[in-house]
Amino acid sequence: MTKITPDHLARNAVVYVRQSTAFQVAQNLESQRRQYGLVQRAQQLGWADVEVIDDDLGKSGAGGRRPGFEKLLAAICEGRVGAVLSLEASRLARNGRDWHTLLEFCGLVGTLIIDEDGVYNAASPNDRLLLGMKGTMSEMELSVFRQRSIEAMKQKARRAELFLTVAVGFVKAGGDHVEKDPDRRVQEAIALVFRKFAELQTIRQVLVWCRQENILLPSLVQERAAVERIIWRLPVYPTVHHILTNPVYAGAYAFGRRTARVTIDNGRKRVVRSMQRDRRSWEVLICDHHEGYISWAEFERNQQLIADNANGKRFMSRGAVRPGEALLPGLFRCARCGKKLHVRYGQTYRYECVGAFNQLAAARCITFGGMRVDRVIAKEVLDRLQPVGVEAALAVIDARNQRRSEKRRQLELALQQARYEAARAQRQYDVADPENRLVAGELERRWNERLVAVRNLEAEIGRLDADKEPILTDADRERLMALGQDLVQAWESPGATSETRKKIIRTVISEIIVDIIGDSLALIIHWQGGDHTRLTVKKNRPGQTRWTTDVDVVDLVRALARQMPDETIASVLNRSGKSTGYGNSWTRGRICSLRRQYHIPIYREGERVERGEVTLNEAAAALAISTTTIRRLIAEGILPATQPCKGAPWIIRLADLERQEIRRQADVRRSRRPPPDADQKNLFDLSMT
Repeated sequence: MTKITPDHLARNAVVYVRQSTAFQVAQNLESQRRQYGLVQRAQQLGWADVEVIDDDLGKSGAGGRRPGFEKLLAAICEGRVGAVLSLEASRLARNGRDWHTLLEFCGLVGTLIIDEDGVYNAASPNDRLLLGMKGTMSEMELSVFRQRSIEAMKQKARRAELFLTVAVGFVKAGGDHVEKDPDRRVQEAIALVFRKFAELQTIRQVLVWCRQENILLPSLVQERAAVERIIWRLPVYPTVHHILTNPVYAGAYAFGRRTARVTIDNGRKRVVRSMQRDRRSWEVLICDHHEGYISWAEFERNQQLIADNANGKRFMSRGAVRPGEALLPGLFRCARCGKKLHVRYGQTYRYECVGAFNQLAAARCITFGGMRVDRVIAKEVLDRLQPVGVEAALAVIDARNQRRSEKRRQLELALQQARYEAARAQRQYDVADPENRLVAGELERRWNERLVAVRNLEAEIGRLDADKEPILTDADRERLMALGQDLVQAWESPGATSETRKKIIRTVISEIIVDIIGDSLALIIHWQGGDHTRLTVKKNRPGQTRWTTDVDVVDLVRALARQMPDETIASVLNRSGKSTGYGNSWTRGRICSLRRQYHIPIYREGERVERGEVTLNEAAAALAISTTTIRRLIAEGILPATQPCKGAPWIIRLADLERQEIRRQADVRRSRRPPPDADQKNLFDLSMT
């Protein structure tokens, strides 16, 4: 009794064709011929209309999305399919979900399943059992294949002989180890990336510098299967990140740095690959496996710095250096909750520990102004760095010369390669038949392109040499050396940016634990070398900011307000070099505003007389001596007097002028004056003659 009925033949037959990978599609052509040959078998079995579904060529049957299989299920549910033909069960599905879904739909609508071994009716219990076993065996077969291949790869990786891909800058040697690319231009470009990261401290700054200076980096492109070549182009962030984070550049062999995570997306399994794993979870790590571009110790320092630059992604990270006046963001940690302090900018800037403020609406742990503590920490850093100031000056001199030489070196290597390619294009053109213009014309075009590239590189080197900075003279070198010895002057120079100061501080400070105790800040500085320093910094009073007028100026105005009106006070302060909190000169209106702010009463005419105080001129008139003599008495300490500031009037008590000693000194000074000469003429008389 045949299982194929006229009802089956009245519907279409569908041949499902699938191969798992693109490599199989390109190379395993015999398997394709066998699957497409099922069309003839369907016709031999009696079907006139045979449809081929081959949308899933190159797609795995292990559970990913397959448009062709979904198209097949839709046709079965519509009742248009009488039979499904496939080479074997593994072509239809490699997982139980898809296989049993197919069996369920075929059993409901009466669709047959046909392979090379026979014809099966999914509605029959015996056939359903046999098909179920075939599907389970297919799924198990895939698991065994995968397990075998993975264990074989791990075994080879433990011997450090597994190289699925080779990073740019290295080449395979002998098939079981790697060595540096012999191309010197590639080596110099990779080494340049590590040198600039050591200087600039962040991946993004290295990327920005390379693109601003038009520095090309090597990149691998795959032309065909297992054939790669190097091209040169401006870098993007993943390129620089890969170079700086791949342990192969530190001479280490690593396997298992990445993992995969399985998720369910629209009812189907989705595998997310390239998930970074912690270094302690790597399956294989062999240091000093081959010659690297940097040492393993330098690689570890780079990874720590990259981790610290991850703003807000790690609990212990300090964050990258960002613009802003604050010098210590990312270094402060709260002594109460252990969280990193944030910096908040306004009219000034403050450090604050948010703590559980955002999640639990709890009060902030601590908050304080940042200017004073920044100055204290900066002074502490400069005191520690002062002995190495000469080395800093030498580093400045070397850095100025190295920046330009690095770019010129890259251009020279690019020019050398461009000249080689131009010569090679010329040789190809010379051996071609000039009468065959189809070939000779193309070779001539390539030769011209290489010559243009050579000319452009030569012009760029010429421009770089034309803009070359003058060589430092002995005087310039001595000045830089002196600047290195005086780090305070270098720190406060206009050319020193806040980013530079932050980098200097982070070089020597690892972390600062801070707490508020009373009206002071308790600090514990953790230096990079492991030492610790305890400091206490006085907090600013409430309302005190960088724009607040200095306390000594306020006290001076309070004293002067008892002697003179506001306009005269402004003149005295300006002559003394005093300025407002914003750095402006004083006016009558500003003095008036300051008095109102600090509740200083205005000068009242006659109040000096009520207090028994006289000025320098009044004292001279009372004693019948000159003002110069009064100043001399004050300088000699004979006559007590006070002066609030330089340029302010002297304040003398009237009671001191009545003392017998002062009267006697005045009489002595008057007696020393020579009598007037009767023959001496004054200037008025001389001008009238």
